Amino acid sequence: MSTEGGDRAGLRERKKQETRAALSWAALRLAVERGLDDVRVEDIAAEAGVSPRTFNNYFSSKGEAIVARHVDRTRGLAAELRAQPASKPLWDAITDATLAQFQVQEGFPVQDGAQEGVPDMWWVTGVRRVLAEPALQGEWFKASAAAEAEIAAAIADRTGTDVTRDLYPLLVARTVGAAVTVAMDHWLHADSPVPITTSLREALRLLAAGLPVP
Repeated sequence: MSTEGGDRAGLRERKKQETRAALSWAALRLAVERGLDDVRVEDIAAEAGVSPRTFNNYFSSKGEAIVARHVDRTRGLAAELRAQPASKPLWDAITDATLAQFQVQEGFPVQDGAQEGVPDMWWVTGVRRVLAEPALQGEWFKASAAAEAEIAAAIADRTGTDVTRDLYPLLVARTVGAAVTVAMDHWLHADSPVPITTSLREALRLLAAGLPVP
């Protein structure tokens, strides 16, 4: 493929990723503002500036669209882990890769005077309410399983293990997934908004230390 052809393919892929992200963000924002039951696919498409048909090219449901942001972030974690220097200790690499994906919390409302990365409390409360919807639970678990498989493959490559034969890569991947889930839950239920990276860093630090008794 020529350089020009490669550039066009790269641009198309970026446009697709931008559309996917815009639809996912619109779905979450509208669900927080209105409640999940009061959001239609047509509303999400209009908010993102595309047609309902375009929405259906990317997602099969509004629930899938909402959790897509989590899917993309955890898949990005796997890619970031592969990009970490081979000489870096595994848990340092996992921590740096994870924090890189959650460092930027783009798009959410921020309270006046709050530190960077800290959302408004009404937003956190709304996200908590949306994620508690039973209709989203199946999508969330399906997304987490797919993301963990990619993280496990990256860990297997990094450690010289076999993802189909050895326990280690999937065990570590699921442990990292659990740490992300617990950190998000802690972030969503904190008495006052804090950066999610604070909870993530602490969760991964405890894992790296072998979960010592407090």
